[in-house]
Amino acid sequence: MSQTSEPIRDHLLRVRGLTKRYRSGEGMLEVLRGVDFDLGQGEFVAIVGQSGSGKSTLLHLMGLLDAPDGGAIHLAGERIDGLPARRRDRLRNTAIGMVFQAYHLLPELDVLENVLAPLMVRHGVLEWLRVRGEARARARELLARFGLAERLHHRPRQLSGGEMQRVAIARALIARPRVLLADEPTGNLDEATGFGILDALCELNRRDGLSIVLVTHDAAIARRADRVVRLAAGRVEESGRESAAGIRGGGSASMPRPVHSAA
Repeated sequence: MSQTSEPIRDHLLRVRGLTKRYRSGEGMLEVLRGVDFDLGQGEFVAIVGQSGSGKSTLLHLMGLLDAPDGGAIHLAGERIDGLPARRRDRLRNTAIGMVFQAYHLLPELDVLENVLAPLMVRHGVLEWLRVRGEARARARELLARFGLAERLHHRPRQLSGGEMQRVAIARALIARPRVLLADEPTGNLDEATGFGILDALCELNRRDGLSIVLVTHDAAIARRADRVVRLAAGRVEESGRESAAGIRGGGSASMPRPVHSAA
């Protein structure tokens, strides 16, 4: 559903006509077939759809982890899908935070070091020495907020699944990104722990105004978003608050629990 008459600057993230194909055997598999998508500043959007509908592919393209075959992606009014590799890397390190179903924590680093890793990669040795104190304070603040103040020097193998995912969220936020992209962040967790992670994301959206795009197959998770976008066969089938209301089944969304409730 196109909204090309609206100025790009009115949206933090805007996707138009996005297509993506992958080789499958001797043929080509069309995963995205002209997807349009908008994310407003401070908005929380859930993307839902059956397996193979293209929702994770869309998220990875918006996160600059892959390049589209057609269409355009704009962030804060700037087209970003065709940028040189160095500038795309810079955007992923500064403006776009990403969380995945797998935690991707470095096993040889402790919790604090894992959270600091994106900033350590960004800065040279001398620059890191200058900003290290402020960065460590920011990391400690995030970890304390997620109930991990007593886990700073634990290795990933010493953490529960919920704790590892909260470390991954803190790492995604350390650079103060403009948007957080979350791909099935509760997929490897039990229901109670998964809802604790969702509470943390809702709190970030409400309290900090963080813009979030969350991919999920779980209707109970999607109903917590401001808006739901449904993909089917690589196309947007539904988009809007009406979609979220439909998932809620006419009832109101449950109120988020405190962040520290995650296991």
